[in-house]
Amino acid sequence: MSDADLTYVEGYLHRLTGAIEQLDKDAVACFISLLRQRRRRDGTIYIIGNGGSAGTASHFAVDLGKGASLASDKRFRVHSLTDNVCWITALANDLSYADVFVEQLRNHLREEDLLVAISASGNSENILRAVALANEIGCMTVGLTGGNGGRLANLVDVEIRVPAEHMGCIEDLHLIVAHIVSYSFMDRPEAADEW
Repeated sequence: MSDADLTYVEGYLHRLTGAIEQLDKDAVACFISLLRQRRRRDGTIYIIGNGGSAGTASHFAVDLGKGASLASDKRFRVHSLTDNVCWITALANDLSYADVFVEQLRNHLREEDLLVAISASGNSENILRAVALANEIGCMTVGLTGGNGGRLANLVDVEIRVPAEHMGCIEDLHLIVAHIVSYSFMDRPEAADEW
């Protein structure tokens, strides 16, 4: 084992635990309440992200759609818009990559739905266009961001910002937030219908 490797591991974990300690817990609790409310209203949860955030979107949709839904008679209607490769590539080819989420949402998004936008930088154009459409429709929005929050910070109803600059730590914490939210329904089925 190299001392330099051990030092790197310790440093990474130090950055990560520091970001966890600074996470806005009220915003995460608000996110849980919004999900419960949208499920009660039969709203659909749409989740979007690019790159590693696309993976988090897919993972989060599975946790809400399966695990968090099995604990309740009323299941989550949830879709990760990162998972339809044919539709994404058709939109990117025929229009632009900036339109891959907003054009999917034009077919589905309703006022009673919730859009969850995951962007470490907060500046991805395809994310910003999707959130702008949600705002026009009157749909609630949650943004998982990092760093300074980017332009997304001022567009969403609830922002959960990871107070870090390191991309890995930001993406780690986004998945932790997704797990906190999902497991709040799995571990507390008695609270499934609270408001």
